[in-house]
Amino acid sequence: MTTRWLTSDEQRAWRAYMAATLLLEDTLDRQLQQDAGMPHLYYSILANLSEAPERRLRMTDLAERSKITRSRLTYAVARLEKDGLVRREQCPSDRRGSVAALTDEGVAVLERTAPGHVETVRASLFDRLSPEQVGQLEEICARIAGGLVGGAQDGGPEDLPWKRRSTPCS
Repeated sequence: MTTRWLTSDEQRAWRAYMAATLLLEDTLDRQLQQDAGMPHLYYSILANLSEAPERRLRMTDLAERSKITRSRLTYAVARLEKDGLVRREQCPSDRRGSVAALTDEGVAVLERTAPGHVETVRASLFDRLSPEQVGQLEEICARIAGGLVGGAQDGGPEDLPWKRRSTPCS
């Protein structure tokens, strides 16, 4: 098998992408640590729960939305539960399943933290782009993500750690 080395243009684009994503994630982590005492990942978990019906999601579905392994999610939810921001509940239709539920205290943390988070995202990313570039960014990122999470027909792996079929909890 012959290695397909990156061209000079691809190498520059790759390095720029890596620098931007690492710096952006660090900036978001620092802001959220300062304002809420939590990393960006934990904030994202709370945000995903806040957008779910009844502020509850089955753990496997929350792992898929968060794009993290179930074991990493379990650790994060345990920390959020210890802080009173999330509560774990038994899944009524599946004894093996569990549901993460956002508490009222978790909602209050999101409401208090969201304005600073949105301002950091805006200042760090969107204020630096034209409206046309925002559309291009969305298109490029959606294409990359789609290729990575798509099935074998799309050239992406089918067995991602967070992609596991689950039965709904009722």
